[in-house]
Amino acid sequence: MSLRIWEAFAMRYATVRRRSHENFIMADIHDEDSDMDYFVWFLKSGDETILVDTGFNQAAAEQRKRKFLRCPIDSLQASGIKLEDIHDTIITHAHYDHAGNTARLKGTRFHLQEREMSYATGRDMRHRFCSHAYDARDICELVMANFEGRVDFHEGDYELRSGISVHWVGGHTRGLQIVRVHTQRGWIVLASDASHYLENQRRRAPFPIVVDAADMLRGFELIEKLADSPQHIIAGHDPLTNDLYKSVGNPGLEIVSLTDPL
Repeated sequence: MSLRIWEAFAMRYATVRRRSHENFIMADIHDEDSDMDYFVWFLKSGDETILVDTGFNQAAAEQRKRKFLRCPIDSLQASGIKLEDIHDTIITHAHYDHAGNTARLKGTRFHLQEREMSYATGRDMRHRFCSHAYDARDICELVMANFEGRVDFHEGDYELRSGISVHWVGGHTRGLQIVRVHTQRGWIVLASDASHYLENQRRRAPFPIVVDAADMLRGFELIEKLADSPQHIIAGHDPLTNDLYKSVGNPGLEIVSLTDPL
């Protein structure tokens, strides 16, 4: 039986300017400041759409001083995707910029690592170093979804659909997972925050928000193993994503096709 082929898309919804030492543990003091972009991703095959992460909202952007470009959930709808048709959503990890807006997806089932929920609701959240990238309200929404029977907890790697596999990497958080997708140009990897920028991976320079640096470094190796080539790796926050791939649909939504490199 042949593997299912998926289209993969990234949609930018926010941005912020950051200094080099905020993005690389081993930063060079001569490195220039750079933008950090915020994305959600979605996968399409036939009539099915799988969402990967849910972004944050205007209130979170104001609280954290991010430039909010557009609501990712409204943008999905504006692109022609009906929210009621999104039956499965992968949450790569539960940080505020990846797991907000879940209350608007009442018809979806969320997929995350059990160790991520345990971490986000456990004793380590007493420490600001661990908790500052989480929003307690987002975590409570996931808890409510669980009480409604709409959360699937996973331990390690799993196949969500033919042509879509999800892999635990940890590092950035206890339960960070990445997504491998079979497309017309081969296997791509949505690295999410396993590699914020392509340079994090290339330089083996971990991002400073990290629970286990060794796991993050091993995650770089796994990403390279799963992707068909370095050009098949999609970093989680890299502005290069919009420069490397073809824009599709309404230009105002800033959606690029990850199966159509420029």
